Amino acid sequence: MYNSQEIAMRIKLLTKQQGKSMGELLKNCKLGKNTVSYINNGGDILTLNFAKIADYLDCSVDYLLGRTDNPDSHKK
Repeated sequence: MYNSQEIAMRIKLLTKQQGKSMGELLKNCKLGKNTVSYINNGGDILTLNFAKIADYLDCSVDYLLGRTDNPDSHKK
């Protein structure tokens, strides 16, 4: 089982580290303004939307899910 609060925290952390805003992330990924809050509260997110977030933040989906602590694990 995945920790939805951990997922939301990782999204927020990477967004901040990259000097981006949550608004920019949501706009570029074409997601609703409450998406991250929805995830934080245990809501499910479509796989496609999750992939959009990972692509925008240039990190692995595994990192966002907490399956690795290396956000660059998708890079070779």
